[in-house]
Amino acid sequence: MLQSPPPKLSVAAIREQRALARAQILRATASNSPIPPAHYIAISQNLSEAFVAGTYLKDGPPKADAPSTPPNPLSDPAAMDGMMAGMKTQMVVMVPQMVIMGWINFFFQGFVLIKLPFPLTLGFKSMLQRGIETPDMDVRWVSSLSWYFLNFFGLNGLYRLILGGENLADSSRDMSASPFAAGAAPVGPQDYNKLFKAERDNLEFSEGVYSWVGKDVETRVLQKYGKLHT
Repeated sequence: MLQSPPPKLSVAAIREQRALARAQILRATASNSPIPPAHYIAISQNLSEAFVAGTYLKDGPPKADAPSTPPNPLSDPAAMDGMMAGMKTQMVVMVPQMVIMGWINFFFQGFVLIKLPFPLTLGFKSMLQRGIETPDMDVRWVSSLSWYFLNFFGLNGLYRLILGGENLADSSRDMSASPFAAGAAPVGPQDYNKLFKAERDNLEFSEGVYSWVGKDVETRVLQKYGKLHT
């Protein structure tokens, strides 16, 4: 209910993305291309010239006197919607967990639940006996609050093993999907002008390694069926 529908892209934005995807597909088939050499070179050069001229940019070709500043992610409505969607997801995940943690801490503070069947060092005491200030207690005893944290974070590996890597019970997946999580890539608009210029260099490199799949196909077919002796 909190997830908003994805924003609809304009025709110019879709054309911008499809032009880049078209160049990438052309490069991927360069080493064993089904396109004849004349057509491949024509398509590659046409895309390269369009990338340099900015033909496929949704805002039009950049002006010569315009400063080359990176796009502001706050000015892009799609980026802002993505950040808000991440915040909503985090709220749905974290609010129930905070309520459960507060309920356990209020009603079962100081309770000891289980005793681990193997010895541990004193370094595990703060992790296993959270909420119990008893320095003389054996490290193997686990408090209720620590047991909650161990189940919440420790069962993710078991969930992935039984339910698969994309299961809904994996809490670490939702936490890492937040745009504010540690190590998460910043959400923002892509600079297609720079992407097009980089793709132009890749197209020129692909022309050097181009190989047509139909080269000497007559000779290869005759050799395969024994009609041509070398």
